[in-house]
Amino acid sequence: VPSSSSSSEADGLLSAPAAGDGEVSIRIQGGPGDPDTASATAAGASPQDSIEVGSGGATGNGAGDRPYQRYDVHHVARWIEQILPFSLLLLVVFIRQHLQGFFVTIWIAAVMFKSNDILKKQTALKGERKIAMLVGITIIFMVHVFGVYWWYRNDYLLRPLFMVPPKDIPPFWHAIFIIMVNDTMVRQAAMTVKCMLLMYYKNSRGRNYRRQGQMLTLVEYLLLLYRALLPTPVWYRFFLNKEYGSLFSSLTTGLYLTFKLTSVVEKVQSFLSAVKALSRKDVHYGSYATAEQAVAAGDMCAICQEKMHVPVLLRCKHIFCEDCVSEWFERERTCPLCRALVKPADIRSFGDGSTSLFFQLF
Repeated sequence: VPSSSSSSEADGLLSAPAAGDGEVSIRIQGGPGDPDTASATAAGASPQDSIEVGSGGATGNGAGDRPYQRYDVHHVARWIEQILPFSLLLLVVFIRQHLQGFFVTIWIAAVMFKSNDILKKQTALKGERKIAMLVGITIIFMVHVFGVYWWYRNDYLLRPLFMVPPKDIPPFWHAIFIIMVNDTMVRQAAMTVKCMLLMYYKNSRGRNYRRQGQMLTLVEYLLLLYRALLPTPVWYRFFLNKEYGSLFSSLTTGLYLTFKLTSVVEKVQSFLSAVKALSRKDVHYGSYATAEQAVAAGDMCAICQEKMHVPVLLRCKHIFCEDCVSEWFERERTCPLCRALVKPADIRSFGDGSTSLFFQLF
């Protein structure tokens, strides 16, 4: 009886609640003569080893998910590797179909980026810039604009330029091309206007220099407003496609015009702010200092380290030349000395002659 009792005890499973919350400890006991126990002991495992299973199996599931995640990432990488050559092949065919459009777009964009750098350098020269150089730059800009429109005189570029929809519904990529060319050429034409302003304000100092920055900013915000309206006739004609049904085409056209209205209102507000800044007679970040105030401050500009010319008293009571502090506030909003906030959070200034380089596609 004792032997059968020990045998049944060796083959049985004894379970008891573990010390942790909701955990169960399972211990398998075997007799010394049990072959399974002997093999386990030979393998280096003790008969008294326990297997603990946590409630919910969170640890086990997390460890099991990792191989599957690696498996998924591996298959995604293999899939990308397989379709990449075919995608590149289709891209090459697409570029070949629109080869002229690609080259023209890259060319006019490169010319615009270079023109923007030239204009910023000419603006930074102030009184040292040469009229002959500005005249030459203006002529080159104008010839470039007229040359592009002459080359594409039969490709529906001029009608959207004057806010007239194209006669026919343009394909998607044709619509993108029309918008990008017009958007770039309008910016190039605006650069000629900025060159003329630089010629007019060549020897400007003090108030006239500040007025030059305000005029350049006004031209840029007028340009941004016009550029926001420029894609409208093209997309209006594109969405108003009766082949998709009157209801669908009317719905998409109405949604586009609604979205467009919100962006145009923002551009109108910025333009009106630029007009208001131009009409303001005083310095909106301070006031002109008297001779006594300039002498009391040492009559030396901390920016240019020279005798003050048209001194301006900031709200923080520091005094600088108007030329110096105006150029400073083209980039900053704080005082050059004490870093106190002086210039109000107003519209962005384009007084350095720069032009926005982001394309207005919609």
